[in-house]
Amino acid sequence: MTNQVLTLANGETISYLLERRLRRTVGLKITQEGLVVHAPKRIFEFQLNQILQEKSNWILNKLKAREANQVEKIQWADGDHLLYLGNDIQLNVTQSKTNKAAKLEQNTLKLACLQPNNHALISRKVIQWYKKQAALDFGRRLEILATKLGVTTPPLTLSNAQSRWGSCNSHGNVRLSWRLLQAPPHIINYVICHELAHLKQMNHSAKFYAVLENLFPNYKVVEKELKALSPHLHRI
Repeated sequence: MTNQVLTLANGETISYLLERRLRRTVGLKITQEGLVVHAPKRIFEFQLNQILQEKSNWILNKLKAREANQVEKIQWADGDHLLYLGNDIQLNVTQSKTNKAAKLEQNTLKLACLQPNNHALISRKVIQWYKKQAALDFGRRLEILATKLGVTTPPLTLSNAQSRWGSCNSHGNVRLSWRLLQAPPHIINYVICHELAHLKQMNHSAKFYAVLENLFPNYKVVEKELKALSPHLHRI
């Protein structure tokens, strides 16, 4: 992806991320980072600019709505509230002679460290915990759902991406954002099913959605749930 700037007729500018792909149309998406544009590899710059100008009112309205719905970022301090599998857990930071790995006890994520006021350290330790749990949790779900689909369990890689929750490449490798561990189990299952369906159809055609619906019948409802929950999952 490359950083680009769209200049409107009134002089206002909109920054966006541009990714060129093998596709026929221009796709627009509003993420936590702002506007993301997926464009065909062979589209001319003036053509892309014209399309974005025509869609500028939609873009501006979506960006304003995104700003209004911004969720307060985590402070990485004792007492912070986090999400884990859809449940609220509280961060408990205490001082210790050594830095220890975070540990979940009931609804409390306990972290003992040398510098309890070092927010960067706390952030790193908590994210390490999330990634470790995500690898275990996603791995189990992937195996179960792959068996249900009747395919071999694909290799799993954790992703730090914030513009997409999962992906599946042409080699059959699945990538899932570790941040997804904050979501309720049924939403995690939906994302995994979506990526597994690509093992049958490497596209978003009607055939793909038929595979997805067979594997996860109410995917449309859960897809909307994930979209609404996304700002909260991006607090980290």
